[in-house]
Amino acid sequence: MPVGRTIARALHAQRARRSAADDATPRNATATTDLSLRLLERLAVSREPIGISDLAREFGTSKTKVYRHLQTLARHAFVRQDGVTRRYEAGIKLFMLGEQLRERFDILTAARGDMAQLRDATGHAVTLSTLVEDQVVVLELFHGHTIVEFGTRPGTVLDLHASAHGKVALAFSPPGLLERCVAKPLKAWTSQTICSRAGLERAVAEVRKRGWAVAANQVLTGVNGLAAPIFNHSGYYAGAIAIAGSVQYITATPSPEQTRAVRAAAHSISKKMGWAGQ
Repeated sequence: MPVGRTIARALHAQRARRSAADDATPRNATATTDLSLRLLERLAVSREPIGISDLAREFGTSKTKVYRHLQTLARHAFVRQDGVTRRYEAGIKLFMLGEQLRERFDILTAARGDMAQLRDATGHAVTLSTLVEDQVVVLELFHGHTIVEFGTRPGTVLDLHASAHGKVALAFSPPGLLERCVAKPLKAWTSQTICSRAGLERAVAEVRKRGWAVAANQVLTGVNGLAAPIFNHSGYYAGAIAIAGSVQYITATPSPEQTRAVRAAAHSISKKMGWAGQ
């Protein structure tokens, strides 16, 4: 065979290989992106952290590949790994990005009207919270019609064991939250803060039974909060709404009018989020 023809064929084969590689690269990149997004979505909707083996089995791929994707997502804070169980869950970055879109369709959008009505009906400050990585975070505050203003602001993290919002979260979110809470020392903010496991378990059981929580003098002496749970379209805890004020006006045993007003607001917000309960 002439040398020129041999060289031509070799060049043609080389170009063909390059073309095939170029064609495959977008497909590989698409497949890689697809797996990362599916892993992220799976962790975002899970109520508990998930292990690499379970994810690999669910998505029909290797543990090595899943680990590689999760490590990339973790570097950007889209997921986080539990230091004890080594399982993965959605990270704070998702919440941060979600905050940019929350005005469109989240609990805050659903709650604002009811927060204003509750504030006007009771005269007290009204707060809205949700759970982020085992922490109760205040999403919004409506100041009351009093001269006293509270230091709680959107972004404030409230202790689970010492706040009305926190006790609602412990009572109506997955059971694992209570276990993780009592596994750590419970800070005594005041002499009336519940700091024992047995005491907190009793308090949470009572909240679950009656459907609302208080925390008189437990974070700050002279201050109380009265909170009720908000549920989403799946019937799961989505957050809580509360009134806050002096123990002189929101006593350790709130008035029936106050509990009805707070629970009615929580019920209305839950309905707007698609909850089908009563």
